[in-house]
This record gives sequence, structure tokens and C-alpha cells, in this order.
Amino acid sequence: MPPDTAAIVVTYRTGPRLAECLYALKTDPAIAEILIADNGNPRQVQDWLARFVDGCGGRARLLRLDNPGFGAAVNRAAAEAQAAHLLVINPDCVPKRGAVDLMKAALTGAARPAIIGGRIFGQDGREQRGGRRNTLTLPRALGLSQWTLENDPPPDGPIPVGVITGAFFLLRREDFEALGGFDEDYFLHVEDVDLCRRALETGGSVIYQPRAGALHYTSTSDAPSAAVQAHKAASLARYFRKFAKGPLERAIVELAVPFIGLALKLRR
Repeated sequence: MPPDTAAIVVTYRTGPRLAECLYALKTDPAIAEILIADNGNPRQVQDWLARFVDGCGGRARLLRLDNPGFGAAVNRAAAEAQAAHLLVINPDCVPKRGAVDLMKAALTGAARPAIIGGRIFGQDGREQRGGRRNTLTLPRALGLSQWTLENDPPPDGPIPVGVITGAFFLLRREDFEALGGFDEDYFLHVEDVDLCRRALETGGSVIYQPRAGALHYTSTSDAPSAAVQAHKAASLARYFRKFAKGPLERAIVELAVPFIGLALKLRR
């Protein structure tokens, strides 16, 4: 397949894995562009990013942002992209060679807007939590029914799911624009869950492609964990309020929101 994919990487105090991610993208023949959204890094990392971009022969661009949040940064980068497909990938992810083409192939015949997620795995090779999930509901958030599917038998090929991970996914640029991009009222976390739900509710598809893999180191940013958890709790509250249907469900959401925050604290 021709290299018609723009890779979008949002980085915030990411650490040394950022270089590994970017060099993997630079050498991947499926990647036509690399758009780096710098949401805040130490000066030495900023200088390194500038040198990296200079060494990419015009294939990479660097956006200096005042940390508007993950989804907002992806939206800014997507607006700069020229390629037909967008690969959103975390700065602590290293894609396997050929993964992008497998994800693009999974778009064939899928109802649009279509979102394709890949398999994320740790250094032990095991599938990580979050790569394939059911649509998020209150019972699932409270642990009353199954949400994540990483413990289910791995599928042989692409399968429809409710949610894929925002750490490693691909879609057509036109579809991302048709969905209005990420909801920027989420600062961090759950914006991927929201995007997938909107795609499904407009008649589109969310597909997990197990053969498209990426090594995911996880939690390489030195952002305070308490702040990250606070953003996650706020994002979950926004999600359930946004998708609540009718006054009864909205009332139930308001009763449940404090317990969701407590559940996150206990899981920590």
C-alpha cells in the first residue's frame, strides 16, 4: 500500500520512550507524515524534537502547544495532516512493522465512520488491558458486568467491538473530520471511549485488528498520578452525563458518579 498515513503523537513529559516511538515511525514505510504535538516537555526534549524534525526531510512537523489536553492536541495535529489516513499513537508505543497496512486493510467494507484499533502488548508480550472493550455503560464502569476483553480468547482476525484504545488506532482523515474529532471537553482519558460511541451511534463501526500490534510501555510520563486519576474521574463523569438518556438515567448517573471516583481510588 502507498504511504498515505499521518502519524499523530502527543507528548507531555514523556521520557526516553518518545525517541523509540518516533524512530519507529520515521522508518516505517507506511508512514507519510509525522505530526508531533508537544504539550509540554523539558527544554532538552524540546531541542531534541526540533533536531528530529529537521532530520526527517520534511516528513515531520512539530506543534508547540500550551497543553490543551490530549484530544485537543490530536485535533490540532489532525488539522495539519495531508494524508488520507490518521494513525493516533501514544509516545510510549512502538508499532510493529506492517501494523499500519493491516489496520488500513481492515477498513475495507467497514461501515463508516470506521475506527480500527490494534493489539497493544507489554514487554512480556501479553495483551494489555483496554485494546478491545465493550461499549462503556454504568454497570460496566461499576464492575457489575464485563467491560474489557483482554482475557477473552484472542480472535483470529478483525472483529467488531464497542471500544478500542486511544493509544493506537487508525481511521480515515475524512471520518475523523465527519465525527468532529475528539470532544475537547475531555482533558485526559475517556475521549477515545467517547469517539467510538459516537462512531457507532452514527451507524459506523469500531474494529479490533489483533494482527496489528504495538509494544506499549505504559505510564512513562512523569505527570503526577493523582492528577491523572482526577482527570480520569472527571472524564468518566462527563461521559455518562453526555450519553444519559432521559431524566431517570441522568438521575442515576448523578448518584453513581461519586462511586466511580471512589472505585478509581481503590483500584490505585
